[in-house]
Amino acid sequence: MPGPQLPAGLFRALRLKAVPTVAMTRHLYRFFPQLENRTITVPAGSVAEVLRAMDEIAPGFSDYILDERGALRRHVNVSINDAQVIDRKTLADRVPEDGTLFIFQALSGG
Repeated sequence: MPGPQLPAGLFRALRLKAVPTVAMTRHLYRFFPQLENRTITVPAGSVAEVLRAMDEIAPGFSDYILDERGALRRHVNVSINDAQVIDRKTLADRVPEDGTLFIFQALSGG
């Protein structure tokens, strides 16, 4: 016996409600413990807009990721899904509604 029928537009409506997520290396949780053990969702937009939204969730987050000119710090790597962010200075790359912004703090030294 078939189950109940769902309205035809239901799945389309659910897809429209997709929002980007932000994921990061565990090291950053030491400085921003309020971000640990939660799914971080933000409005779609440029990387700069996503980082501003992160500042609302965890004040000071962008100061840790960006230099004094607003560009990504040298030892910070950011990707959108599986593509490295190209614009490290103005952060204009777009994070789509169904995308994930990954933030990696690169380790240096020997």
